[in-house]
Order: sequence, then structure tokens, then C-alpha cells
Amino acid sequence: MRDLLPTHRPALVLAPMQDVTDLPFMRLMARYGGPDLYVTEFIRVTQDSKLDATILKSITENDTGKPVLAQMIGQDIPALIRIAKQLETHPIAGIDLNLGCPAPVVCRKDAGGGLLRQPERVDTILSALRQNIQGRFTVKCRVGFADKSEFPRLLEVFLKHDLQMLTIHGRTVRDAYKTPVHPECVATAVQAMPCPVIANGNVVDVPTGLAYLKHTQAAGLMLGRGAIRHPWLFEQLRAHWEGGETRTFTKRDMLDYIHALYDVTAAFHPRFEGRLHVQKMKRYMVFITTGIAEGALEHRIRRVTNEEEFWAACHEHLDNIDPLPLRPPADSHVFCGFAELK
Repeated sequence: MRDLLPTHRPALVLAPMQDVTDLPFMRLMARYGGPDLYVTEFIRVTQDSKLDATILKSITENDTGKPVLAQMIGQDIPALIRIAKQLETHPIAGIDLNLGCPAPVVCRKDAGGGLLRQPERVDTILSALRQNIQGRFTVKCRVGFADKSEFPRLLEVFLKHDLQMLTIHGRTVRDAYKTPVHPECVATAVQAMPCPVIANGNVVDVPTGLAYLKHTQAAGLMLGRGAIRHPWLFEQLRAHWEGGETRTFTKRDMLDYIHALYDVTAAFHPRFEGRLHVQKMKRYMVFITTGIAEGALEHRIRRVTNEEEFWAACHEHLDNIDPLPLRPPADSHVFCGFAELK
């Protein structure tokens, strides 16, 4: 994996977010500078599952110029091996196993973050996959299921296997997205693991990203919600490290981004239906609107049902050259605990 990551600065990775970071979103991020590495939305793996055709397009039609990891989620070992072998027939940078998704519906099936309750089971799964995956094998996890005190045991498991990268969302599964991250856990992994460790969670601007790296010495950052809210964040971090220029962004810049996001995602679907697409846009807008117009735009967007209402709200609040807030409010219910990264 080190051969895919930059050597002169920390790596930047786009976090996988289900039904959000699909191929059109990857393409749009590339226009804004984008990450060094992409990760697909997770591919659900069960006994009878097949490769998700839409997610597979993020691999087979990836024209961003950057490599992409294929992420799997599940706990059925024969099925995971079967899907991994199928994925390796496509142009992937490697296979990533999701051990971090906190969604209750996932955890109840002992998949994603739910597997962290069973370190021995994780050990067995990693062993089986490592023996059968020919290329790079990476893991994305959290620091425990219920408490960060579980992390040392999980780290013991990860150390047993030949992983090419470990990405750590610095919260527990039960923390979801409601607490500060625990950078000390990431720092422990950085010291112990022979592979690159990527820090994930709560990076909303350049200062929080730099603070996370300072506290952990991680090889890079994975950005998800923060990049959706501020698509210039990858380029701003890169400019900080490489001495490039940065500029101040206005609300009209954000309006242009929303228009581009709307268009690129709409074009991806052969049967466009305005009302349904507005609902898809809301998945992005919950992050984009945080901290703009003191919550007024967020309030309106949550209630729009059609294109006319959607664009009326966006233009009323964003069609001006007022400065765009660099970070969300410290008391945001969407971006929680980031102020602790300092």
C-alpha cells in the first residue's frame, strides 16, 4: 500500500459512506482536487449475495485517475472469500474489510462494527481472507464496540495478519458520531502496526486535520462528512503541506458546488425523477447546510419535497458573496466533538 500513498506528505483518503460516496460523487471530488485514494461503498456479503452492479461501477468506470479499494462487509467466511476473488478480477487497488459500520441493522447481523464484540471471530475472518486474497488487504475499524478499553485486544488481532493498511475511526461503535474521537488509540496503532495507519473521524477543516495528525502521527487522513460539507478540504490540506495557494470561499461557491453535485448525481441515473433526486440530495445536504444561515437553510431543506422548493431555498440563502463558514458550529448535532481536536 505504501507504493500507492504519497511519500512527501500525509495521504488523503475519501471515506466510504453508503448511498453517498458513489461513482458520481467520486468524480465530483476529483474536480475539487480530491483524495489520493478512494474506497467504494461497502459491498454487502452474505451466503447468496452477488457483486452490487452499481457499486462495481465505482471500480470498472473509475476515471478519477486515482486508485480505489473495494470494501466488503459481512461475516460469512466462504461468501467473503468468494466475493473477494470476484473483486480481484477487476481493477482494484486492494480489498478492504469493514469492521466499523455502527448502523444497528448491520451490527445485529454481527457484521461491520458488530464484529468488534468478537475479536476471536475477527481473527478467524482475517486469517481466511489473507490466505485467499492475492493482492492488498486492508481493514477499516473503530476503537472498540462499547469502550475504547477493547482496542488493545483488537490491535493484537490486527498485528497477527499481513495488512497493507489499517484505517481507524477514532470512536467506538456505540459512540456512533456523537462524541470526540480518541486519538490516543490511533497513536497506539501507529506505534505498533508495520503498515500505514490512517486516522478517520471529526476532520472538518485544516486545523482539525493537522491536530489529528499531530496527536497520532498517522500516515494520513480519511475524510467523509467533512469533505461532503467542504469539497475544497482535500485541496486545502494538500496546499498546506505543499505550499500551495488557498483562497476564501463564498456562499456562491457553495451554491455552485450544490449545482454540480445535483447534476453529476442526476446524470448517473437513466430514469431521472425530480422528487426522488431531491431526497437523494438531502443525504448530502444534511452535512452541507450545517452552520449556514444559523440553521435556517438546514431547516428548510429538511422540509422541501420537490425541485422548485429545493432550489428556492438554496438560492435564497447562498446566492451571495458572503464568506462561507470554515467549520460547523461547535454545538452541531451533525459534527460532534471536533472542537476537542486542537
